[in-house]
Amino acid sequence: MGEIGIPRSEYLYELSYWEILLITRGYSRRSREIWSAIRWSTFNLMSVSMADLKKAGIRSPKDLLPFPWDSIDEDADDQPTAETVAQLRQLMAEENARNKQ
Repeated sequence: MGEIGIPRSEYLYELSYWEILLITRGYSRRSREIWSAIRWSTFNLMSVSMADLKKAGIRSPKDLLPFPWDSIDEDADDQPTAETVAQLRQLMAEENARNKQ
């Protein structure tokens, strides 16, 4: 599956939902530190060069550029409903049928 480095057949047929969830979360975590450092340095550079940064409502790096993971509760229960699992399986089956043609 692209940059994650998992063969498509393994991703679609051999991995469970929980394994896929953990793999994709881990993959996205790899770049968080880099993006957070870039955001922090940009904020500091802007705070030196722009006197009105606080007047614009930007008081922290998160105000400057919010990332999706800033609001994610990592401890939340992510167990999918039976309906969600059924929908995902249907989508995967349709994609497999399309790719076999």
